[in-house]
Amino acid sequence: MQVSDMRALRLIFYTKTQRLHRLNPSIPNSLSSFPQFSRHFLHSTPSLHHSNSTAETAPRAWSIYDPAPGTDGNGNAKKPNLDIVGNKKKGKARLSWVCADCGHSDGQWWGTCRQCNAIGTLKRFSEGGSAEVSEGKTWLSPKAGESRPMRLTDVNRGINQLNWRIPLYGPFGNEVSRVLGGGIVPGSLVLVGGDPGVGKSTLLLQIAAMIAERNDLGQPAPVVYVSGEESVEQIGNRADRLSIGADELFLYSNTEIGDILGKSQPLSPRVIIVDSIQTVYLEGVAGSAGGPAQVKECTSALLRFAKKTNIPILLIGHVTKSGDLAGPHVLEHIVDVVLYMEGEKYSSYRLLRSLKNRFGSTDELGVFEMSQSGLQAVSNPSEMFLSDQYSDSEYLAGLAVAVIMDGSRTFLIEVQALCASGSTAARQVNGIQASRADMIISVLMKQTGLKLQENAIFLNVVSGVKLSETAGDLAVAAAICSSFLEFPIPNNIAFIGEVGLGGELRMVPRMEKRVNTVAKLGYKMCIVPKSAEKSLGSHGFEGMEIIGCRNLKEVINTVFR
Repeated sequence: MQVSDMRALRLIFYTKTQRLHRLNPSIPNSLSSFPQFSRHFLHSTPSLHHSNSTAETAPRAWSIYDPAPGTDGNGNAKKPNLDIVGNKKKGKARLSWVCADCGHSDGQWWGTCRQCNAIGTLKRFSEGGSAEVSEGKTWLSPKAGESRPMRLTDVNRGINQLNWRIPLYGPFGNEVSRVLGGGIVPGSLVLVGGDPGVGKSTLLLQIAAMIAERNDLGQPAPVVYVSGEESVEQIGNRADRLSIGADELFLYSNTEIGDILGKSQPLSPRVIIVDSIQTVYLEGVAGSAGGPAQVKECTSALLRFAKKTNIPILLIGHVTKSGDLAGPHVLEHIVDVVLYMEGEKYSSYRLLRSLKNRFGSTDELGVFEMSQSGLQAVSNPSEMFLSDQYSDSEYLAGLAVAVIMDGSRTFLIEVQALCASGSTAARQVNGIQASRADMIISVLMKQTGLKLQENAIFLNVVSGVKLSETAGDLAVAAAICSSFLEFPIPNNIAFIGEVGLGGELRMVPRMEKRVNTVAKLGYKMCIVPKSAEKSLGSHGFEGMEIIGCRNLKEVINTVFR
């Protein structure tokens, strides 16, 4: 260290000791009383007693050690304290901008999120620098006795996997259990999302009533339904409309997580339902309810509570305009199960699918129908998209049946086509990918010789279903041929297969399950790719003929003859 630096340090230290001595005469004011400093400072600079003015204007941001660590000004014991002279110990509030879609945080506002490129999603978020880390900052707090690794055999000892889950009974319960993987897992955190008005609250209220009414433990099993959007009277009115009158179903209206868990735990509930995660908040966390920080910390607190008490918690989540779950993406990572409820605006059918499931498959799909008494399970979902009036009428030319799969469920849907010759209208496609429809039309013109250039073609999938998989290509091509040739397709024929650019028919996954569903519904003929005919013929589907075709020309010669 240079001589000038040593002089400056000695000047600062001398000034501070003089001030402390004036406040408390018991504190020595001589450098020689501090042997840990005297050997560094006393032999390097001249006397400092001549420059009090210089001492007063010295910098005030040097770190010093409290000269009396054992006592305070009154002689009471205290802990050593490292401080910054002239600066406050309390940290400043830090301002950041957080994306409401992906949760990315930035130090300044950019207009668009630099992580997901979303526009207008940045929200202002202020963090207190002096705020202590609350209990809600960690996802899981270790229990006593679980702070060490455990053998897998020790964890599973005494657990009966058959009776481990909370069962749901009846057709409605079976549909929900199918999606969950067999029932509700104790200590799990389940998030249910969907568009407004699709039936999320109705679904969870029916689940709560089912668990409260039919308890497999042989004793009362309370279920707590907490709402931050509705009053207790409004929930009771909805329960009365659904004919729900379970004695062990408790209703509570609150938005503070600590109060919700504190009031629910003494009841020892079998399940807790929170409607919704965007309306609750956790004290000590910055931001308003529904903000990225609140949503994350509230979900973490609920997860910690569920794991400690082994009580499953079902959450309802809002969605954005694009259909994604509202809040940071970390919300979907925290929870154990993510369910999504779908339904068309003018359709009574509701589909419940699993987007994430740590305890089961995500290929399952639950099918319900909304009625005056709530959600009802659909007895035969495979034919729910078929028309009731379906015959060999000349007015039904351009109608073909496709066999598609959604998860593990097989559905038969109707594809309609209309070829209007001499029309100047632009091509219209509903329920089918426009690029896929253009490709199939081009293949028909090139490979089969159909003169479709002078026709305005309209395609539609009945019941508002979205035909996304390639297994429906053959039905789309058959419907266009039927309308162009003005030849109705018999009502007992189904089509399965993908169409290639050369007009060839290709295999699609799970052919056996698709054909088996068609046979159960009473169809007499099923058109499939030639490569699948041999493998399917060995199964012997009674009452149905399986016809294999290599390309679209063979399909036309087989069906329209």
